[in-house]
Amino acid sequence: MTRLSLVIATILLTSVCSAYSQPTAKTADTTGLGHINFTVSAAPEWSDLLKRQNGWFGGDGIYTIPLNGVEGKAARANDKVLIIFSDSMIGTITNNTMQPGYKMIHNSVAILDGGKPVEKNINFYWDKDKTGAAESIFWPKTPKTEKNDYYWLGDGFVNQALNNSVYIFGYRVRNVSDGAFGFKEVGNTLIKIPNWSKPPYAGQSQMDTPFYLTDEAGESGSFGAGVFVNTKAAGEKNADGYIYVYGVRGMAKKLMVARVLPKDFEYFEKWSYYDGANWSSNINKAADVTDHLSNELSLTTLPDGRYALVFQVDGMSPTVGMRIGKTPYGPFGPIIKLWDCKPDLEEKTYLVYNAKAHPSLSQPGELLISYNINSLEFIKDLGKNPNLYRPRFIRVKFQ
Repeated sequence: MTRLSLVIATILLTSVCSAYSQPTAKTADTTGLGHINFTVSAAPEWSDLLKRQNGWFGGDGIYTIPLNGVEGKAARANDKVLIIFSDSMIGTITNNTMQPGYKMIHNSVAILDGGKPVEKNINFYWDKDKTGAAESIFWPKTPKTEKNDYYWLGDGFVNQALNNSVYIFGYRVRNVSDGAFGFKEVGNTLIKIPNWSKPPYAGQSQMDTPFYLTDEAGESGSFGAGVFVNTKAAGEKNADGYIYVYGVRGMAKKLMVARVLPKDFEYFEKWSYYDGANWSSNINKAADVTDHLSNELSLTTLPDGRYALVFQVDGMSPTVGMRIGKTPYGPFGPIIKLWDCKPDLEEKTYLVYNAKAHPSLSQPGELLISYNINSLEFIKDLGKNPNLYRPRFIRVKFQ
């Protein structure tokens, strides 16, 4: 069972909205948010960086975290970028065939030296069990964790106000006997990694958060789909000093926005939520700011000072989309189509999902964007194409 199953479960009825009314952002002026000049092309050097034959050879959920904390600028040669994955394939491919002994784990990481796609500069890491078999790096260990819960990962960042610790959102997932898919997300946590500690992060700590929401109609949402560090220290010219954390809820993939000062990141009572007009301390007041997004996304400052919200349209369509925002919390304009992933869908069972940008791997004036490829017949299709299950990259240049 792969993370793809949860994506499918939450987008099958994209057009269906809950009967229970959520707060909605007030109608705002989106003049000037529907157009930007750009060119786009494949970035095969980045796609090929993750086409591997030994060890880590597949995964999804990719987020990139510059370990110097500078999110808004390209990584330099002496910088390190932490790359986090959710479900990951570990094993060996020989003659285009997965060899016996391969294993899927729920998360893994890589560390890239510098911001260039150089094979010798990237190393992959996972944990091992008592027998030496591959195992996930992050397992839920919070008070609310139940036996057999596991993690899929959201976005993360280095908090320069809290000893340069790395914070990563962890979605707690549980197999259940009821429901059509046999599992569900049951909680939202924060994983904290001490400054510059090394994988598999024996010194990590974890905390339950209030950032998983359900309503009276059973529609759920969770924060951590994207993080935008809007501080001077992170390289943002027009910084307001806040960490913005984005949540997605419901089958229509609606966006929620929270913010908090970096020094208060662990004090959840100090977080505030955009209610469509103002900031509220009540998480239930979080408005639906826009929609038709994906479970994972990114927000990045554009060269002209506006903001690019990048996502897979409707979660799993072939379109990588972008909405332009006036501020980090909107209003956001209409969907701008960036890329058509249909050429990657060589088989009718293939699917694409969860596009997002990686500013620390992007050169000035451009955005490097990834999207994931998976299959409805996972093991069968990996038997024919063992390098299928990995991110692909495109490069958007703004003019």
